[in-house]
Amino acid sequence: MDMKKILLLAAVATGLALSACRGNKPGSCQCLLPPGTTACAPTAITNTAAPQTFQVRGVVKEVRAADREVVIKHEEIPGYMAAMTMPFDVKDVKELDGLAPGDTVSFRMNVTATDGWIDQIKVLDKGVADTAKPEVPSVRIVRDVDELHEGDVMPDYPFVTESRRPVRLSDFKGQALGLTFFYTRCPYPTFCPRQSRQFAEATTQLKQLLPGPQKRWHLLAISFDPAYDTPAVLHRYAQQYGADPAWLNFCTGEMIDIDAITEQFGTFYARDGEGFSHNVRTVVVDATGHIQRILKGNEWQTADFVAEMVKAVAAK
Repeated sequence: MDMKKILLLAAVATGLALSACRGNKPGSCQCLLPPGTTACAPTAITNTAAPQTFQVRGVVKEVRAADREVVIKHEEIPGYMAAMTMPFDVKDVKELDGLAPGDTVSFRMNVTATDGWIDQIKVLDKGVADTAKPEVPSVRIVRDVDELHEGDVMPDYPFVTESRRPVRLSDFKGQALGLTFFYTRCPYPTFCPRQSRQFAEATTQLKQLLPGPQKRWHLLAISFDPAYDTPAVLHRYAQQYGADPAWLNFCTGEMIDIDAITEQFGTFYARDGEGFSHNVRTVVVDATGHIQRILKGNEWQTADFVAEMVKAVAAK
């Protein structure tokens, strides 16, 4: 058989193979050629289209490195997906290095017709993981405490900061200490939001007035809603006000301690639906551990509080 005939037969065979596969599903070609002929063997169909990509932000809830997966509570992806919490696959497990629950991240989401994964994960803020909300009983034991006045020695109480660091008021002996009481869900701008904003402003001013490596002052905002205000909630709240955790901490603690210290300063709070009806107290403790000033109400100005703190630093 000469070369021209061989080429002609090959062309005919190819034509029959293509004809036989038309109309069949991808990857399931039914070959009509004689058994043993491989011209029409099934081939895998590859999605060659470039993936659609989205830039997304969210908070890490769980890292599952063994499964090459991370659970993220992500923001809305306009035009594609509502905000939700879901697991995402990664192609390279190294993408998960350094990630921890509570971290705020940005990432690229890649989707095709049949697959989805994320990459280019970047940690925007090292956060604190959510924990189960503590239960606060409706009937609870309280201490019998005396009202505190200016000039009294400040009692010692333990608390936990927004980064889950345990602190005691006695840790700040030798420093001026500012205290206020709040809860994160307080909506009214002249109450808790004002206290939090002014403590953040005071931090900025005090860092300028009392510079240097020596720690001479500190501020604590203590929540009276520990059932909701966990460290993770307080961490996000502190970020809203640009709080510098080296100088200003938002704290929670045991209800028995919160009840005691608030009562001693005349802080009243009563549950009202999801929130509280409450008054406002702000306290300045001097470097010797004595109560220098109790500010009642919400009318105090940041400059006045800062002046009291500067005076408290110098107390001997």
